[in-house]
Amino acid sequence: MKITERFFKLDTEWNVIHLPYRPNGFAVFIFGDRNHFVTEESSFWLEHYGRNQLLTSLRNKGYTLVNSNLFGRHWGSEKAVAYAKQLIHYVFKQEILNEKIHLLAEGTGALVANELLRSIPGQIRSAAMLNPCLDLQAHNKKEKENKFFYRQFIKEVADSYGISEREAADYPFKTISPYHNLVPVHIWQKLNGSSYPYMLHAKTFEERQMEGGYRVGLTLHLFDHPYRIYSAIANFFKTHEKVL
Repeated sequence: MKITERFFKLDTEWNVIHLPYRPNGFAVFIFGDRNHFVTEESSFWLEHYGRNQLLTSLRNKGYTLVNSNLFGRHWGSEKAVAYAKQLIHYVFKQEILNEKIHLLAEGTGALVANELLRSIPGQIRSAAMLNPCLDLQAHNKKEKENKFFYRQFIKEVADSYGISEREAADYPFKTISPYHNLVPVHIWQKLNGSSYPYMLHAKTFEERQMEGGYRVGLTLHLFDHPYRIYSAIANFFKTHEKVL
């Protein structure tokens, strides 16, 4: 039986490479939301029905997919971004892949993807985002409306950023600012039930990028037809593979 998942530990974090039966030579690095995980034998994307469908769909099209535990609830911390870069470097030492990667980010994973788009654009072919969290300052302000969620948020930020909860309460959270490169970005935003409201994150991100002359694709949906979204993501990746 052919192995389709390879789990490995790099430093402190578990990661998984999903191997296609017929590789197309392109890699997709997945950065998940705050409740996503990778253990030594499973992951959120394997156990969640919808994410597993997307994973399977992309793998069936030949993509090598890489997913990391990435310190759990990292909230876009510097150590998470540094680890993502280390993971990319490690995977390229192990696998024969095209030198430019696709990013697939969901929720808070978009905070890491956003920093990669800023710092290593030459290594990124395209970036797809699902219901992204892109403005931590706006999210912090929103969380203050509910004391229970706010206390939890501050604790998670403090743990991830290596600061005290008192420091976290006054921390200068990152807000959305434009970056200047031509890496294609497309956002699929669910209009109902998202933890990261469209107007605070996806819409603001789109507007700030467009102010600098950089177009961002944006698809709004109710998630009534997930297969259409999965197909659209694969087509988005495929569109940006013409130049090797």
